[in-house]
Amino acid sequence: MFADVILPLALPKLYTYQIPDGMKVEPGMRVVVQFGKRRKYAAIIKRIHDEPPAAYAVKPVLSKLDEYPVVWPHQLHFWEWIARYYACTEGEVMNVAIPAHLKLSSETIIQLDPAYADETSIAVLASQLTDEAFQIVEALAVRHELSLAEVQQLLGETSYTSAQAVVKSLIDQHICVAYESIRESYRPRLETYILLSPAYAEEQALHQLFDQLEKAPRQLQILMKFYELREKQGWVRKKDLLEQAEASHAQLKALVDKGIFQEIKQTVDRIAFTYDGAIQQLHLTPSQQTCVQQIHDWFKEKRVVLLHGVTSSGKTLIYVSLILEAIAKGEQVLYLLPEIALTAQMIRRLQQYLGNQVGVYHSRLSHNERVEMWNKVREGSLQVIVGSRSALWLPFCRLSLIIVDEEHDMSFKQQDPAPRYHARDAAIYYAHLLHARVILGSATPAVETYQQAMQGKYGYVMLKERYGQIALPDMILADMRTIPRQHRGERHITPLLEDHIRRTLQQHKQVILFQNRRGYAPSQICQVCGWVPHCEQCDVALTYHKSIHQLVCHYCGRKYPPVTQCQACGSHAIIHKSFGTERIEDELHTLFPKASIARMDLDTMRKKDSYHQLIHRFEQGRIDILVGTQMVVKGLDFDSVGLVGILLADSLLNYPDFRVNERAFQLMEQVSGRAGRKGEKGMVVIQAYQLRHPVLAHVMAHDYAAFFQMEIEARAHFQYPPFTRLMKIVLKHAQQEKVVEAAHLLAGELTDKFPGQITGPAAPLVSRIRNEYLQEILIRLPRSAHKLQEQKDTIVDICNQLQQQSSFRHVRMIVDVDPMG
Repeated sequence: MFADVILPLALPKLYTYQIPDGMKVEPGMRVVVQFGKRRKYAAIIKRIHDEPPAAYAVKPVLSKLDEYPVVWPHQLHFWEWIARYYACTEGEVMNVAIPAHLKLSSETIIQLDPAYADETSIAVLASQLTDEAFQIVEALAVRHELSLAEVQQLLGETSYTSAQAVVKSLIDQHICVAYESIRESYRPRLETYILLSPAYAEEQALHQLFDQLEKAPRQLQILMKFYELREKQGWVRKKDLLEQAEASHAQLKALVDKGIFQEIKQTVDRIAFTYDGAIQQLHLTPSQQTCVQQIHDWFKEKRVVLLHGVTSSGKTLIYVSLILEAIAKGEQVLYLLPEIALTAQMIRRLQQYLGNQVGVYHSRLSHNERVEMWNKVREGSLQVIVGSRSALWLPFCRLSLIIVDEEHDMSFKQQDPAPRYHARDAAIYYAHLLHARVILGSATPAVETYQQAMQGKYGYVMLKERYGQIALPDMILADMRTIPRQHRGERHITPLLEDHIRRTLQQHKQVILFQNRRGYAPSQICQVCGWVPHCEQCDVALTYHKSIHQLVCHYCGRKYPPVTQCQACGSHAIIHKSFGTERIEDELHTLFPKASIARMDLDTMRKKDSYHQLIHRFEQGRIDILVGTQMVVKGLDFDSVGLVGILLADSLLNYPDFRVNERAFQLMEQVSGRAGRKGEKGMVVIQAYQLRHPVLAHVMAHDYAAFFQMEIEARAHFQYPPFTRLMKIVLKHAQQEKVVEAAHLLAGELTDKFPGQITGPAAPLVSRIRNEYLQEILIRLPRSAHKLQEQKDTIVDICNQLQQQSSFRHVRMIVDVDPMG
């Protein structure tokens, strides 16, 4: 028998291996195979058959790693569709889909040759080898074997390539031998628990023990604390006992040595989903009850329903109602959110109704935590999963409902690496495979989604009123030109907004300010000649970050010292241009010195629990003013926000992309929805220069339907989605001439095949990133599924043929289906 396997590599085809006699395997299991001369990988079996490959000599499966499949057959089908639709390989899908600790590849292990096993022969080498080589030999004499990564760590600052060179010299001299080893990376967490010895189970023996320990008061105190903890918890962790009894390890060990206590190790979960509060009963308003019934009615004929509810309309409670129904049937639910920041608050809200039946999965979990979540979902022990787009890859066994909240959000689109999938669209296909249902929820649906609903392809349910009959916030436009002339360049908060912030704080309400740029100043500029400091590796202006007093490239991350003198004209007249969240935070401290101010952007949210801690502080009212980037826009629910300020609407409206109006409307409408969610009516102040921009008029009126009508007419005129599908090809190379030549040749080939459908090639707005020059080609494709796949396959073939030419072999070509930017 033979097995077609998926390797975690970007290979265009699957490889076939022979299954040894007696080895029982099935699709979805991991097996160890050799690929290439020496390298070993954990591959996933996709298909078992009896057809040997004709093109190459088949190799055997070396071993199997699992007794049961870690991936279900429907997932393998899903991976195949993702690879085909998004023009990538199944190996690339596997790399993204499964946790890192389930993807194993061999590493090179070195040992001393048996001829150098004694101290005398090793001592002779001291005068023959370099210091680095002898250091490795000495380490091997003690540890017996080392991986290449451990060798690099041993040699300190040495690069990986240098470490390889030293190891190669030892192997060439027959001092060391090397082999490939594949090891399981996942390790379960073990916790030590304390038990009372069975010898003291009887009450008489226990009384004797207490009498015996009267002369050892510290040990008696530990025993008393043990009983106290056991009475509360039913079990006693060693860590808790030592901490609460204020005892030392030696004191506890003495009781173990006497046979009074026993220590046992047990496997425990790394993530504990504990909720100690009372479970609340769900109460829906009449309009919410009507929506739930309408959703059920639509599900009888449609698999996908768009829930279009205004901000703060209580969509989450409708989701909870549907989740409770699924749980009662023993089914699983996937709740997708666009940002990790939202999961903490959403978990807490769901636990109020669902208790400990809710789990979380996203990229900020550790590798071991992800493996544990993977196994819990596969076994069905977790019924509800809340997560970002990566949660879509989990091995659900009884999935019946997928909720895609804030479905319009661009964060659902994977950018790098491949597969560059859109989680919303992928979820719809995945649900189709499993005969599950999908709810797409948003106050500002994507134009494509709303169009599908209006055409009857999706069910459509509208929730028009806010929860608790609270009115939508009042909208006010503030002209940026009202900032006094003497303060322009220094002040970025208009007198109108400043006045409303002051009033809101006096009412003991909270304020959210939105500015979609982080850092202190997006650029510095010479006032004499207009020179702007740029990154040496990217064609982009450097952003000044005051907190670290450095200029930072937001594309490659490289840092530079601040510029004090113009490199073009020598002038010292360098000023900061425009403003980011850090500068606004600074300005707020000056204007409102007594207010508690916090910032929410990529710079302040880098730590694992930063999101949770900041959101928790804001919920508790310990923060008066929160300033942030689009992180503050996405679905967060706070009770006491009275005012929202959008600091520069023009920055959202002036971007060269056909989705710019849609994106601006969504961001402004969503951030305005944070105001006045509970209690009194809220207020939104939008600062701008272009006060008559048509998008602003629709935002001021909260009129999504009118905005959609304006936008859909423009899309139809210029043949943009949803009237066509787009495919973008990005070419990258270190030499500008080479990438331009390749792009023009590729565009010519594509134009011959698809006349009238090709735009470009052209350099993007940022034309060089990390010392690679970029060219882009945009292709408009038909919406017909049959023609679409056929044309995509042709485009990929043309790209591959160009890359096979020796002069373009090193030009990287990235294919992005349904690009979002």
